Amino acid sequence: MKLGWGSRLLSVWAGVALLFLFTPIFVIVAFSFNKPLSTYNYLWHKFSFDAWAHPFRYSQLKDAFLLSLRVALLATFISVVLGTAMALALVKYRFRGKGLINTLLVLPLTMPEVVLGFSLLTVFVAINWDRGFRTVVVAHVMFCMSYVATTVKARIRGFDWRLEDAAADLGADPWRTFTKVTFPLILPGVAAAALLCFALSLDDFIITYLNSGLKPTFPVAVWTLKRAAVPPQINVFATSVLVVGVTLALGGMALQRRSARAA
Repeated sequence: MKLGWGSRLLSVWAGVALLFLFTPIFVIVAFSFNKPLSTYNYLWHKFSFDAWAHPFRYSQLKDAFLLSLRVALLATFISVVLGTAMALALVKYRFRGKGLINTLLVLPLTMPEVVLGFSLLTVFVAINWDRGFRTVVVAHVMFCMSYVATTVKARIRGFDWRLEDAAADLGADPWRTFTKVTFPLILPGVAAAALLCFALSLDDFIITYLNSGLKPTFPVAVWTLKRAAVPPQINVFATSVLVVGVTLALGGMALQRRSARAA
């Protein structure tokens, strides 16, 4: 079957759009192998593994990157637990104020980050909390939890709750029913929400900048360091995160295909 001119043009346009989206990623990866002439890694000079051989040359970048990982892991864990529980409650049960909670759940997704960041900063100042690791984690949980609840809700919309009733009829208590029946079936949605939260937390700048105090995360450290230098180690860290993310995504797709074939 031959494609018409319209279909061909649409394919070309899709290819151009994808190239436009992925070009910055290709540049980041390529410049991680650059050996710049100056302290700014903006112009290509020559190919080198120097940045990969010494990724921790700048201690402030290393400390900020490790802090970002700690914040992202903890914020993701808390957000997944709270967001999944919220999604199950909103979908499974009927109670007064459910519509209001659904509305409030969307607010962090639609609110400008600078507004949410300043609001949280005001709260932390009012309760006399020193800005640092604790305030950054709380701030990230505030917006990540909405993403988790929304993603998991979409996953369990068509969930057959009679499976839980069947497990109860067979003598399973509520916790065993959740761990053996409910959670395995909603796990793909929870895993997708966790990956999304981790990426959002690792990438966030505005909310983190306003609430990080003297402990900058990786995006804040890059913003601060760029006034004096832009070393290729920044590209090394970014490329490493990209490789890990792509590997996890491909691994998840492989597991889903294997589960579908087994079923």
